[in-house]
Amino acid sequence: MQNLKRQCCFTLALTLLLGAPLAQAANLAKDKGRVSAQTKSEPDSEEAKVLHLLGRATFGPRPGEIERVERQGLENYLNEQLHPESIALPDSVRQVENLDAIKLSPSSLFISYGKPAIAMAAKNDNNNTKVDKEKLKVLFKESYGKIHDETVQARLVRSAYSPRELEEVMVDFWYNHFNVSMSKGLDHVWIGSYEQAAIRPYAMGKFKDLVHATSHHAAMLFYLDNWQNTAARAADPNAVNLPRKKNNFQGINENFARELMELHTLGVDGGYSQKDVTELARVLTGLGLQKGSGGGPLRPNMEQLRAQRQALRAQRGAALNPGQRRNQVVQEYAPAFSGGINLTEANTRLGYYFDESRHDQGDKIVLGQKISRAGKSSGEQEIDQVIDLLCRHPSTAKHISYQLAQYFVADAPPQTLVDKLTKRYQETDGDIRAMLDTLFHSSEFWDPKYRGAKFKSPYRYVVSSIRATDSQIDNVKPLLGFLKQTGMPLYQCLTPDGYKNTKTAWLNPDNLINRLNFATAIGTGRFPGLVTNIQDPAAIADACTTDLSPKTIQAIKDAPDKLKAPLVLGSPEFMLY
Repeated sequence: MQNLKRQCCFTLALTLLLGAPLAQAANLAKDKGRVSAQTKSEPDSEEAKVLHLLGRATFGPRPGEIERVERQGLENYLNEQLHPESIALPDSVRQVENLDAIKLSPSSLFISYGKPAIAMAAKNDNNNTKVDKEKLKVLFKESYGKIHDETVQARLVRSAYSPRELEEVMVDFWYNHFNVSMSKGLDHVWIGSYEQAAIRPYAMGKFKDLVHATSHHAAMLFYLDNWQNTAARAADPNAVNLPRKKNNFQGINENFARELMELHTLGVDGGYSQKDVTELARVLTGLGLQKGSGGGPLRPNMEQLRAQRQALRAQRGAALNPGQRRNQVVQEYAPAFSGGINLTEANTRLGYYFDESRHDQGDKIVLGQKISRAGKSSGEQEIDQVIDLLCRHPSTAKHISYQLAQYFVADAPPQTLVDKLTKRYQETDGDIRAMLDTLFHSSEFWDPKYRGAKFKSPYRYVVSSIRATDSQIDNVKPLLGFLKQTGMPLYQCLTPDGYKNTKTAWLNPDNLINRLNFATAIGTGRFPGLVTNIQDPAAIADACTTDLSPKTIQAIKDAPDKLKAPLVLGSPEFMLY
C-alpha cells in the first residue's frame, strides 16, 4: 500500500512537472478574481516583471508583497534591496543577533561550548560514576544542540522574514560558495559566527574583503586544515622553534590553498598549476588558531583553575551536579578556564591567530609573481598580498561572474551576461553590489525565456513555502528533518564545493515525493513546528512566477477542498522560479 501511494504521488508529480506547458494558461487566481490571466501571462506586464524579480532576488513573494512592490516601483524596490543597510529590521528578526551562536566570538564559543567547558565539567570529583558520566554526555549533547539550534533558527528566521531580502539571498549564495560543514569537529560551535562575521558583512561588498574574512575565520581554517599548515623544515632553514613531529603541525598542508584557488577564486580551469598550489600553501603557513582556543592544547594555570573551582563550589555550597543545565556549566566553568589563557592574541572577530614561528620565511612564486615580505613586515602581509593577487586575476572575475549568472538567471547562463559581469567585476575591483546592479538591469535577466527556468533547491522550496503561506516558525527541527530527507541538510554539506543549484541536482523521484508530503502537511496546516496562516490556494498561487497550467488548474479543481492548497504547493509552477 505504501509503495502504491508513493507511486501515485510520483505519477501525479511527474505528470504535473513534465507534462504541463508553463506560462500559457489562465491563472488559478482568475477564478478568485484577483489577477487576470492576461495580465500575468503578458511577459512585459508590470506584474510579470515584479514576480520574476521577487522570484530571483528573494526566496519568493510573501502575501501582499507583489502589490507593495508595484506601488513602490520596480526600480525603487531594487535600489532599496541593493542597499540593505537602509532597510530597518523588525525586532523579530533583529533579536537573533543576541543568540550566543551569532554574537559570541570564535574564542568565546570554543571556551563556552567546546572542549574547555566539557573538560572542566568532567574534572569535577563528583562526575566519576557511570550514571554521572551518562548525565554529562546528555549535558554536552544539549550544549552542542543549543548552538546548532540557534544557528539554524537565525538563518531560517532571516530568510523567511527579513525585509533585506536580497541580502539574505546573497548570504545563502556566498555561504555555499565558501562552504564550511558544521559536521566537521569544532566547526559545529563556529558555524553561526562564520556566517555572521565572515559572510554577512561582505555579502554585497568587495569580493576581496569576503575572501579575506572567510580565509581568516576559525571555521574555515579548521574545516580545510590550514590551522595545521606549517613550514617544512627544509623550506625554513632559519626556524629553530618549529614543533616536533607527532603533533598537529607536521609540515605543509595544501587543502585550503587548493580550494582557495579551485573553488573560491580562480575556478578549476583558472590557469594555475600544482606548483602554484604548493607555493600558495607556503604563503598560508602559520595562519591558524590560537592554542587553547581551538589551535591545540594549552597548558592552563592549574593552580589558578583549582582555586577558582573551589571558590565556585564554596559559592554554591556543593559540588557541581552533572544534571544541572548546560548554561550553569558554561557560566561557572568557562570563566574559570578562560582565566588561564590570554585570548587577546587571537583576532576576536574572526578567531584566527598568525604564528610567525610556523610561517615559511622563504620567497614564493604564485601565478608567476614573487610573494615576499617587504623589509621588517610580518609574514601575515604575504597572505594579504596573495589574496589581492587572486582576487584581481581575470580568471576570478570570470569564475565569480559565471556563478552569479547561473544562480540568478539560468543553469547554463548566457555567455553575453557572463561577459558583462566579468567586465563589471574588473572595472570595480570586484564590487559585488555593482555586479548585481548590472545583472538585474541586463537584457538577459529580463529575457522571458529565462523566467521560471530555475528549479528550486530544497532550501529555497522550504523558505518560499513558508513565505507564500505566511507561516510562523515555532520549531526549526521538523524543517531541518525535511532538508535532511531531501539531501540538503542545513550547514552540513560535507564537501567544500557546496550544494549545486541546478535542476539536475534536485529533480528526482525521491525529492518530488518528499516535497509532495511537505506540501500536503504545510498546505493543510499540519506541518509540525509551523503555524500556517494562509491555506487559500489562489493566494498561494500568486507566489508562482509563472501561470498555472491547464493541467494543474484542472487537478486543483478536481481535488477536495482540503487538498487544493497542497496541490498548488506541490505543483511544478511552485517548484520553479
